[in-house]
Order: sequence, then C-alpha cells, then structure tokens
Amino acid sequence: MRYNVKVIPNAKQNRLVEETGRVKVYLTAPPVDGKANQALVEYLAEHYAVKRSAVKIIRGKTGREKVVEIG
Repeated sequence: MRYNVKVIPNAKQNRLVEETGRVKVYLTAPPVDGKANQALVEYLAEHYAVKRSAVKIIRGKTGREKVVEIG
C-alpha cells in the first residue's frame, strides 16, 4: 500500500492522524540528519505491525510531504 504522508517534526508526542487522501504523522524527532525519516519508518512499522524493512520512503526524503510504501 502507498500512502501520502505529511510529517510534522518536533511535535510534543508521536501520533498519527488520518485525513482524507493522506496521513499526517507528528514526530518528536528533529528534521536533522535524517532523524525524522528514521523515526517515521520506525513509527509506521510499529503502527501497522510490520517490520521496519517493509516501510520504504518512495518520494520526499528531504521534504515534509512524502509517499511511503508499506508492505
């Protein structure tokens, strides 16, 4: 499955909000040195109960709007 994801780094807590057409993920990790991307992969893997290797960022590695493939 592919998801359009908007990432909000430096949030107070990690959480996921489903919106029409996309998923918004709030992360406590800062957007520095790929820490937010790593936290996103770990959080989505835990949320969807899959291995971290099953979560791939397809597009948007340097921006807040991403396309993520899970499966």
